Amino acid sequence: MKNYLLILVGAASISSCNSGNTSSDNSMEWLDNAIELSAVQLQEASERYDSTMLFPRSLKTDYSLEQLTAQMEIPVDSFKPEIELLKHPTAEEYRQPYLVGYADWTSGFFPGSLWYAYELTGDETLKEAAVRYTNRLVKVADMTDTHDLGFMVNCSYGNAYRLAPNDTIRELVVKTARNLAGRYDQSIGCIRSWDFGPWNYPVIIDNMMNLDLLFNAAKLTGDSTFAEIARRHADTTMSNHFRDDFSCYHVVSYNDDGSRQRRQTFQGKADESSWSRGQGWALYGYTETYRNTGDKRYLRHAEKVADMIIARNNTEDGIPYWDLDAPESDSTPRDASAAAVIASGMIELSEISEEGEKYLEYAEKLLKALASPEYLAERGSNGGFILRHSTGSLPHGSEIDTPLNYADYYFLEALVRYKRVKAGKRAVEPMF
Repeated sequence: MKNYLLILVGAASISSCNSGNTSSDNSMEWLDNAIELSAVQLQEASERYDSTMLFPRSLKTDYSLEQLTAQMEIPVDSFKPEIELLKHPTAEEYRQPYLVGYADWTSGFFPGSLWYAYELTGDETLKEAAVRYTNRLVKVADMTDTHDLGFMVNCSYGNAYRLAPNDTIRELVVKTARNLAGRYDQSIGCIRSWDFGPWNYPVIIDNMMNLDLLFNAAKLTGDSTFAEIARRHADTTMSNHFRDDFSCYHVVSYNDDGSRQRRQTFQGKADESSWSRGQGWALYGYTETYRNTGDKRYLRHAEKVADMIIARNNTEDGIPYWDLDAPESDSTPRDASAAAVIASGMIELSEISEEGEKYLEYAEKLLKALASPEYLAERGSNGGFILRHSTGSLPHGSEIDTPLNYADYYFLEALVRYKRVKAGKRAVEPMF
């Protein structure tokens, strides 16, 4: 196997994000504070977990069955999760870090966060940490049993290539993209998501986020097959995942002939509810697909999803409840990860949409809320994570009201994009 090592480069590669003095503008103090805090937290976390050779994913939390069913608004005795994931940490484990290996779907987010923090600050120690953690993902290129390869490789090696180019990274990206393309079924027109559970051929809305890996591979190789698979997946998903109001189901399972077997919301409140992070994946994914294709069908779809989110998200500060149909109460968990994904997607949407100002203002509202003391961790706390109050999968008692590494990743990405837009630059700098 090749040894995919990164070539270290000087801080000049990130000068675009450090240009200008925002500290002189009092209105941007929230941004400066968020960046400074993020760098401190990530540096501390990188040192704390370095010897484990693992990646921090979240902190272990607990939730009672009564709390779960109250949120889902169902009787306690009717609660029967389709897949049993409920876990209760011991007293010693509670609020302790949940660490994962390279094969976990979230493994690319912590290295990616380190790259973004380096980009925002120019701190070479963050870059060195980003290199170390990214190189631990080399075995991902051999994986064929997951659709999450885009999350795992684009967020880590993609940002590494953008900030510290190396030819071996290009080879790893293409190899991983071939494995992702190998999960595509021509008869169905989609890339298979899960290899577990009761579904015949499950496809989840999250999978829209992995298409960028295929588009990148098409650019790197000149092989249009990668892009054709990505577009067909986006088209099939557009036809089957969305309701009339442009909210989306989480899971669509297909029969072998491509007809729909079942539509549901696995991580949300109910099959017909709108799981908040899933709506964020949809917004971000179709905005990204438009960027890669120039096809205005995807832009219009992203705008409709964004408008639905704005109309249906009823929280005062904009940080959504874990599901847009969840009970509106002080005890209902929020999902900072959904807010971060939505903010990042809307910043990119703002520069390509005729209604861009509306989307940028909404993204700014979300970022300022996330950067407030309610969601931004205090220095040295929160296990080294940046944001508090995210929700992974409430119906399965998994990662409720806890920090999540992908919340941090998309928050930092949104900060990078926001700074670029405010400086008159394009929100997204191509990885390849």
